[in-house]
Amino acid sequence: MAESPRLPTFSGGFPAPARTCAASTNKSYKCVPLQFRQRYMGRILAIDYGTKRVGLATTDPLQIIANPLETVHAKDVLAYLKDYVLREPVEAFVLGMPRRLSGEATDATQHVIGFHRKLQKVFPAIPVHLVDERFTSKMAQAAMLAGGLKKKDRQDKGTVDRVSAAIILQSYLESRAI
Repeated sequence: MAESPRLPTFSGGFPAPARTCAASTNKSYKCVPLQFRQRYMGRILAIDYGTKRVGLATTDPLQIIANPLETVHAKDVLAYLKDYVLREPVEAFVLGMPRRLSGEATDATQHVIGFHRKLQKVFPAIPVHLVDERFTSKMAQAAMLAGGLKKKDRQDKGTVDRVSAAIILQSYLESRAI
């Protein structure tokens, strides 16, 4: 009698991100049947890292829409992410990388690089994609104004960080679709 296919899992017990047979270069991932890939597609979580606050956004389970999630204090972000990964399957992280218009590093770039290293160390099985985050705060302000948010809500930096993370995630989703 044929044994049903076993899905590779993370330590949290949920299935690892599905890989197709042809695209898989990592031997730990096995060919996963289509019905399992669709059923267990993990979310993509975007991070707008700052030294004080961190804006987070996530996709829906089908990875179509980016939604603002939460603003967390920078010292609590890894604990929050550990808890979130235990509750929801996460296929990838998208981390906003600050750059100047010329493409040079900013003062914040070194902090983000340090956080990137910590993120890879804590979650070695989840890939981290770096995305240019230039103008996301200004785009978030414009989106909130266009969305009719009150002035008091638009001035809340936590809201700006969440919306910025959603913009970073949406730009990643759009670039992936091309």
